Amino acid sequence: MKRILLLLALLAIVSMPSNAIKPEDVKPVKNVIVLIPDGTSLSSVSLARWIQWYENPDKPNLNIDPYICGTVRTHSSNAPIGDSAPTTSCYMSGYPSRTGYVSTYPVADPGNDIYPMDSSRAYQPLTTVLEAAKILKGKSTGLVFTCEFPHATPADCSAHSYNRGRYDWISRQMAHNDLNVVIGGGTSLLPEECESYLKSNGYSVYKDDLKGMRSDKNDKMWALFCEREMNYDIDRNPEEQPSIEEMTKTAIEKLSKNENGFFLMVEGSKVDWAAHANDPVGIVSDLLAFDRACGVALEFARQNKETAVVIMPDHGNSGLSIGRSSCKGYDKLTKDQLFHQLSLFKLTADGLAKKVNSVPNSEVQEVFREYAGFELTEQELNALNHCKDYKNSPIPENERGNESLSSLYSDALNGFMAKIITERSCIGFTTGGHTGEEVFLAAYHPENTLPIGMNTNIEMNAYLCALFGFDRNKLDELSNKNFAKHSEVFKDFKYEIVPAKDEKSFPTLVVKNKKKQLTINPFTNIVKVGKKGNEEIRLNSVIVYVDKNNTFYLPQKLSSYLNK
Repeated sequence: MKRILLLLALLAIVSMPSNAIKPEDVKPVKNVIVLIPDGTSLSSVSLARWIQWYENPDKPNLNIDPYICGTVRTHSSNAPIGDSAPTTSCYMSGYPSRTGYVSTYPVADPGNDIYPMDSSRAYQPLTTVLEAAKILKGKSTGLVFTCEFPHATPADCSAHSYNRGRYDWISRQMAHNDLNVVIGGGTSLLPEECESYLKSNGYSVYKDDLKGMRSDKNDKMWALFCEREMNYDIDRNPEEQPSIEEMTKTAIEKLSKNENGFFLMVEGSKVDWAAHANDPVGIVSDLLAFDRACGVALEFARQNKETAVVIMPDHGNSGLSIGRSSCKGYDKLTKDQLFHQLSLFKLTADGLAKKVNSVPNSEVQEVFREYAGFELTEQELNALNHCKDYKNSPIPENERGNESLSSLYSDALNGFMAKIITERSCIGFTTGGHTGEEVFLAAYHPENTLPIGMNTNIEMNAYLCALFGFDRNKLDELSNKNFAKHSEVFKDFKYEIVPAKDEKSFPTLVVKNKKKQLTINPFTNIVKVGKKGNEEIRLNSVIVYVDKNNTFYLPQKLSSYLNK
């Protein structure tokens, strides 16, 4: 009996999976593709899978399903519920950070910090996996997304700021970080100086030019669509905007030409936006589009046999539920009762709002018949007419906003449309904000060294580093090397911070000795040499200025140029 019990105990130990693979046991690979469905809770994945299966009985599974291997506990430095900026920053840098911080060391918050933070490092830019892959391994780097390019997640990979909203700081860093391929939204946000820099350094730059992107043969390319974010996939005009699947395929084709390999981050950006809006159509639309992009990445990896793929949201959002309190007899509701109406929508809440605003008030019901499969009730039509941003309402704007329409009325037309969608489904939401549950983890590795079980966001950074053959300490070494304080780098020289000339410009750091002068503009990788600035030093990292402490963060090696 004792022998049997011992045997069972041993079997239990052997069969028990480890929580997270040790970084030293991870087999390095040539290429790494990270795919992030922003703001995706597991319930959103379930809904997307159900809708896909309902509409296509021969497709019961998502592309990611065979590769789901665990969960990720993701959070900010001082809060369990994460913002997109610090959560993806942690994946990239290995440090949890504060709301709004883009790959930047957080200010300490004693008593609330989940892990102890070093107050002396506050605001220091943190080297990302993308930057390290480029600097240490000579990898090509790329970003694909459906939001505007300086938005939190793309920025987390390739820029540094304590304020995710400072697009003027972030956009310049992204352009000057010498990314090989960038495809996504934001034509209006690329400064002229940055576009000139890209073109002068051999990049193809396309704005709302799908044919140009498709015919481009250059290995270095920026292709941007729409003034800011791209449309939801179901709302997208395929003749004007590429799918995230196509963008991913294009990026892989270009990046894979580098014999040293590549790092690619793909973000399904607007799953999060739809969750904020409590729009289940938008969630399903963009999550299924993202899954098709995952399919492209996974197929490449399986064929290539030198590529690892990691798929993980940055945080949950909205508390979506399949079923809600008003749907009685929830356990007896059929798939038709749960999913039929939802499957009839041909536009998201945002798409419906735009469509309704594009036609006369007399044609509203026709819009709903065609794109939603029903007509509005008299109460719903009245509520629509009360929306503040409904352009064609017969009610004067100053007379809108009837409190008696409480359950349906919304100041925003988009909000009204989202309520209409959910009122006719059994989908529920607990919030319009982020949520703190663990998120799913899926991965492929050619030698099957996978991060199974529950992993923290810090552990996932260690895993990504290990895939490239270096450990997390290398990121700290690079941060200290490339993002040192100017007061330390130039302590033996005379220097001055020249204030910005106006609100649209930035301070300048001028450093001198008897023979030489360096003029340093922030958020670029260019240093001017000489009083006239006729010579340039081009760096392999960007220079960051932080106004909070009036400090330039730059490479330690810059002091050596003054000693030559």
